[in-house]
Amino acid sequence: MEGLAERLRDAPRRVPIPPVTDRAVWDAVDATTRTALLTAAEAELGRPAPVSRASDWARAFRDGVRTAYEDRARELRHRTALFVLAAVLTGESAPAQAPPGAAPHLDAAADCLMALAEASTWCWAPHDRFTTARGETVPDPDEPFLDLGAAEVASLLAWADHVLGPHLDERVPGLRRRLRREVRLRVFEPFLRIRDWHWIGLDGDAHNWNPWVHGAVLTAALLLCDDEEERAEIVRLAAVGLDRFVEVLPDDGGVDEGVAYWWQGACRLLEALDLLAAVGGAPCDARDLPVLAEVVRYPYRMHFGGPWYVNVGDAPARLPDEQPWHVLFRWGGRLGDAEVSGHARARGAARGVTVSHQDGLGRALAGLSDPAWRAATGRDGKSATAGAGAWLPRDVWLPRVQVLVTRERPGTAAGLALAVKGGHNDERHNHLDVGTYWVALDGEPVIVDLGQPTYTADSFGPDRYRAWPLRSAWHNVPDLDPDSDSDAGPDSDAGPGPHRSGTGSGQLPGAAHRARDVRVRTGDPTTEWSADLAPAYPAGLLGALRRTVRLVRATPGEPAHIVVTDEPAGGPDGGTAGFGVRHVIAGDVRLDEGRATVATATGGTLRIGWDPALLTADLREQPLRDPLLRLSWGDRLTRLTLRTGPSRVPGGPPGAARVRIERAR
Repeated sequence: MEGLAERLRDAPRRVPIPPVTDRAVWDAVDATTRTALLTAAEAELGRPAPVSRASDWARAFRDGVRTAYEDRARELRHRTALFVLAAVLTGESAPAQAPPGAAPHLDAAADCLMALAEASTWCWAPHDRFTTARGETVPDPDEPFLDLGAAEVASLLAWADHVLGPHLDERVPGLRRRLRREVRLRVFEPFLRIRDWHWIGLDGDAHNWNPWVHGAVLTAALLLCDDEEERAEIVRLAAVGLDRFVEVLPDDGGVDEGVAYWWQGACRLLEALDLLAAVGGAPCDARDLPVLAEVVRYPYRMHFGGPWYVNVGDAPARLPDEQPWHVLFRWGGRLGDAEVSGHARARGAARGVTVSHQDGLGRALAGLSDPAWRAATGRDGKSATAGAGAWLPRDVWLPRVQVLVTRERPGTAAGLALAVKGGHNDERHNHLDVGTYWVALDGEPVIVDLGQPTYTADSFGPDRYRAWPLRSAWHNVPDLDPDSDSDAGPDSDAGPGPHRSGTGSGQLPGAAHRARDVRVRTGDPTTEWSADLAPAYPAGLLGALRRTVRLVRATPGEPAHIVVTDEPAGGPDGGTAGFGVRHVIAGDVRLDEGRATVATATGGTLRIGWDPALLTADLREQPLRDPLLRLSWGDRLTRLTLRTGPSRVPGGPPGAARVRIERAR
């Protein structure tokens, strides 16, 4: 990047988000979104600001609770973004000497920005290895740790300074200088001084932290760094870091972290590339990388219908509305991909507003100031046009992450849809779920994955699988001893591992525990996925465990249905005990002889059938207390366990398990 400093001269002026003084842009924001944001800001003015407490921060080290501190930190970031957006929309300003009340939203934004500047840390406690190394439970402002929390605040301050700069100079002289000081001490200096941060990806493990942090550092450097040579060096290092993330992107566009983390990883890469191209011109434009055309397809490929998605790893099944759909829409247009744009347009239109302050300030400003996005979602007074599900393909097979998504009919969420994953048990944000599958009816998941529970300090350490929603006993996979206590749920005082009973009944963590001999066949009327799941379990229990999952589309004599068959082979050590197959179900479940009937929330009915002479059934209704799980599933789920009997051949493996799933008629 020779001559980078010169190319980045006056970078803020080339950022495609104008300042508050450009009233032609900000006065054009649609009335619905404007009213929603200003109404929320008026309500927030009447609430006390969240206070960060040392005791809350220390809980990550004392009892593992992260949310006590992180929820308040998030509230302050959201409050800041809301007041900045309100001050931009109203355009209000006042001299420094004007009395209180002259510019209420601007004053509130300045108060929030000052509170962030005065905070002892922007880091989230479980990430701060410096504090841990000192054996302390409070952060040291002289030794800042550059993590996602610090990155989020740096980006927030940068966009606030950029968009409100002229009015902050008039109303709160000196505040912008203070913001620059804090970002320099907490972000720029650590970024330049320490070049082995784990999120850089020097070891080849460049996960979502990489573009999340690099994108924020890049934004802050372009908008808050006044030293041209230093700005160029930070931008150069950020670009090199982003290259490491690009290098590990699968060529099929798959994401083992799941669709929720696509927005925090791949999407942040796209935003960083857009920003680099805008301020640096053609020499800094890397948006023609071939892999990006596949990366932008991942969200619609995981779409069941409405807010529902295939939720691999730590991802909710019901994707939150607060996503920057305008980024996908813009990239679909750039790449000429109508499916990408159509999916983004439909999901953005379903929100009812152009953006929310909870999207993140930079993302909200980008969506608000984009007239093409407002027009696409009908926010300009015209009706948005988008085919209802036209982007939904019949078959998607992503071999790098071994995920298959297939549906009864392409282009519509109506009917049956099936997803299956192979992979291994050392994926990022991994659950013990090799071979699990999902079934949706009319776009609504019925046989489901619980998704991410609320994180604790143990969520990314050796005790990760203490969390019951991550264990194989709570995924739609075989359990080689379904009567063991390895299925303990949230009411249990179970110990630290997924297999405390010593039976080794469930899947084990680690890259060696994976699907073997994965095969996929797509066609009409049948799409089929199969794999040997035995390596995912403790060695010696079975020689092989072939799972085959088929979606069979309707023919003149047969309705559409799904068949799941599990066939063990090579007898278990020391006995002929049977095994069980778990099914985690959303909806009201009625158990009858040889079948379970599920009534969905939207009025559909799914039937799960089996041969009662070969399989015995057990239902367990599971209350949900975790707030993140309740956002997707409400107050409960049900688990159906089907158990096989002992082998009919002395010393041989237990019998096969076969279930048929279809719409009840």
